[in-house]
Amino acid sequence: MKPPGGQDSTARSTAAGIVLAAGSGTRFGGSVNKAYLPLAGQSLISWSLNVMAEINEISPLVLVIRPEDHRRAEAVLDKEVTADVEIVYGDSTRQGSELRAFRHLVPRIDAGLVDSILIHDSARPLLSAELCAAVLHATRDYGAAIPALYGPDMAMTGDGGGTVVELRHSHLVRAQTPQGFAARPLVDAYEAAARDGLDATDTAGCVARYTDLPIRWISGEDQNFKITYAHDLVVAQQLIAAMDHQVH
Repeated sequence: MKPPGGQDSTARSTAAGIVLAAGSGTRFGGSVNKAYLPLAGQSLISWSLNVMAEINEISPLVLVIRPEDHRRAEAVLDKEVTADVEIVYGDSTRQGSELRAFRHLVPRIDAGLVDSILIHDSARPLLSAELCAAVLHATRDYGAAIPALYGPDMAMTGDGGGTVVELRHSHLVRAQTPQGFAARPLVDAYEAAARDGLDATDTAGCVARYTDLPIRWISGEDQNFKITYAHDLVVAQQLIAAMDHQVH
């Protein structure tokens, strides 16, 4: 695992990739955190981390875990993940876990080594490198970007690139991750939310409340769905088998 601040001070700014795996996964059932369940021979967390590792502009990688999962996480990282990954202990809420990861990155943000942050749910293992790169590039261009699928709660206008200008019922019900943001405004927004005691519904909600960043919409992918119930894991396994069959 890479120690914080390991980059050379003359290095070009990079984006940090954060994978969240500190939830309890109670809806899935079972005694093991679903982030470590196997999918085609790899734990769920490995899929997302390895995809992010494919993007040259993403470094460092941060995995947010529960303290009680530390040994399991280290074993998975050693055996299944191709890149160095830094571990951060999460909080009791998603927003608290994200804030701890952001604070872990602050020295590098202040030094100009990290300019953007992508946050992804470990429960979305079928993230593609193409979608991850698209979110990153839109984040760099516009300051904030999220992937989403068309749904009844989304109204789009603009140039076809899909700027989100209206969120009916106050949220995107089909929003996905990774969500990408300029690093400093993101950290400042979360620190402000912490001071106010606000717990936003998701990362984009906190950024929209505390910053003026325009959030860019990126077309999501059907395969980038969330593993919430046991059946979802079966569907993911079937998709992987189908994709492997098409390749061969």
